[in-house]
Amino acid sequence: SLMDAGIPTKAAVAGVAMGLVAGEQGDYVILTDIEGIEDAYGDMDFKVAGTVKGITALQMDTKLKGISTEILGKALNQARQARLSILGTMQRTLNASRPELSRYAPRMYKITIDPDKIGAVIGTGGKTIRSIIEETKATIDIDNDGTVIIGSPNEEAARRAIEIIEGLTKEVELGSIYTGKVTRLMDFGAFVEILPGKEGLVHISELAEYRVAKVEDVVKVGDEVTVKVINIDELGRINLSRQAVFDKLSQMPGARVEDSLSKDYPFKTRR
Repeated sequence: SLMDAGIPTKAAVAGVAMGLVAGEQGDYVILTDIEGIEDAYGDMDFKVAGTVKGITALQMDTKLKGISTEILGKALNQARQARLSILGTMQRTLNASRPELSRYAPRMYKITIDPDKIGAVIGTGGKTIRSIIEETKATIDIDNDGTVIIGSPNEEAARRAIEIIEGLTKEVELGSIYTGKVTRLMDFGAFVEILPGKEGLVHISELAEYRVAKVEDVVKVGDEVTVKVINIDELGRINLSRQAVFDKLSQMPGARVEDSLSKDYPFKTRR
């Protein structure tokens, strides 16, 4: 049920299907909770759903020309008794929605991005958004006002889609620390992708605390490194420093600086 899945509902709802067998002389029998054969050979399929306070939905199929108010009233009364019986059993089993959404329930999230960044999420000819959908298996709908709706059969995939979208739309912040992957090696340094589609240069002089002779002696393509944004020039080019992260770590009480850095730090990094 919705309550078992952790969906917040105002009240429990139950339904029952009522049937009718009408005689040629005006006699009739109203059936409660009909099955397939009773539906097939009976004269009415009357579905009634509701809470303990009242009816929320009705639907009727009948093979007769019409149903009298007498039959309708009795059918509604029997349906109420059946509904309350079902609801009583439900309440004894689970009297409120579970506090957390079931791990098996589909996820739906809404985030807001800068409308000017919509193009970055969609990409040329929809290439970027298609790649996100292919990777995460999530559904993504973007409105012109920047509202993004992400749907997914599981939370992990939805969170991954959100992470990618936020990475594509948020700006790199000067002075912030990020963990990224080395994408290219040059004689003068290494390029590191700190956000999706956003690379920065770690100059060879900023790779380590000691003098580095060759970039490849310290890092290789695919390595995950933690860096600090030390400058963003007027052209938007990002300069990064790995050495600055060593400096920050060494200033912490009891910290020990190793020859290499991993993403596990006693301070928060950004992705």
